[in-house]
Amino acid sequence: MEKSRITIFDTTLRDGEQSPGCSMNVQEKVRLARQLDRLGVDVIEAGFPIASDGDFAAVQAVAAAVPRPIIAALARAAKHDIERAAQALEAAVRPRIHVFLATSDIHLQHKLRISRQQCLDQARDSVRYARTFCDDVEFSPEDATRTDPEFLLQVLDAVVQAGATTLNIPDTVGYTVPAEFGALIRTIRERVPESVVISTHCHNDLGLAVANSLAAIEAGARQVECTINGIGERAGNASLEEIVMALQVRADKYAFETAIASEQLYPTSQLLEEITGIPVQPNKAIIGRNAFAHEAGIHQDGMLKNPLTYEIMTPKSVGVPDSKLVLGKHSGRHALSLRCEQLGYRYERRELDEIYRKFVVLADEIKHVHDHHLLELIRETGTDGHRIPPGRVESERAAAVAAGAEEARRMFPGGVPAEFSAASLPANPEHQPEQEDYLWGV
Repeated sequence: MEKSRITIFDTTLRDGEQSPGCSMNVQEKVRLARQLDRLGVDVIEAGFPIASDGDFAAVQAVAAAVPRPIIAALARAAKHDIERAAQALEAAVRPRIHVFLATSDIHLQHKLRISRQQCLDQARDSVRYARTFCDDVEFSPEDATRTDPEFLLQVLDAVVQAGATTLNIPDTVGYTVPAEFGALIRTIRERVPESVVISTHCHNDLGLAVANSLAAIEAGARQVECTINGIGERAGNASLEEIVMALQVRADKYAFETAIASEQLYPTSQLLEEITGIPVQPNKAIIGRNAFAHEAGIHQDGMLKNPLTYEIMTPKSVGVPDSKLVLGKHSGRHALSLRCEQLGYRYERRELDEIYRKFVVLADEIKHVHDHHLLELIRETGTDGHRIPPGRVESERAAAVAAGAEEARRMFPGGVPAEFSAASLPANPEHQPEQEDYLWGV
């Protein structure tokens, strides 16, 4: 079955930059835009030119520096905004003016203080004006998911007649849920011409931005607006990396494809983190530092036998260098034994038990046990076991590789300096038998 193509519209440089602390200067925006180009995004929303001279200059610079993708500039439904956006996009090979106007009653009454008819007229006239500068015009009815559905359809009909080529449906305040949003997109898809692209822009206030975006795709949306690391106003936007990998990993459920080079996801995430100084949460899906890290003994045992037991995608498929096993209080004997071997020590079961008992106590105190901790523990425990001669370490490794254990040899992270003394640990630490059996079982 032929797969439908989903256009990836990245708004990291515009909506993402509106996150507190995430503003970028012109040079930083160009640097990130070039990486977004390598990533393969279809549309880069480079900024909001009317917002400041700096934003205007950034859109100009990105338009000149990155010729392949469509470069979009945001504009309110106002003449001066549209003119400013058009000026900023003059160097773009493929320019797009993105016009927006709120349509929900709460915004019309309390923010804009205009009537529905005034809103409809302003939306139509603005899109028509934008088309005099650019053939590619996108329209967004702000707060669409809290807009009366019939009025929303009236506005969309009007802007399509005025020349809008893409209709973006924003869940501006992250209010909708997947079934509801999917039904709305389906209704819009049935109402507007097939030549008009239906887009979605979901915020994450209820943690549903990605789920809502996927529901919209299933209902007929063919463009998704999203950001790297999910950054954006308040709780952020739909995460680009999560949407892309959901479509890729669950291709059995989603008959869609993107042009994203997924191995560039992690480098792009890291570059954004470097530029903004805002760290990614450790448990962030796809690109968080724990996304491919394993500490629990049962998980480590499975990973050492076959990574597919606990990983549904390979680290390299998203640009992460490798999986890693973290030695901590939940680790099992299998992982500990492997790391000891990698450091040049091989133990019989009884000797390893002694090391393991002290290891668990140490891990309770310092959380992560790094190589220099483990070597100190081995020295102070005094159980030398079978010392693998340095000259044989590589041959042992080669044998392990030949036996199919290469994955296990690449999973441990490097050490981080810290001070401790194994001499201070209890000689015979007390453990609950059931905990001991659980941990030692692997």
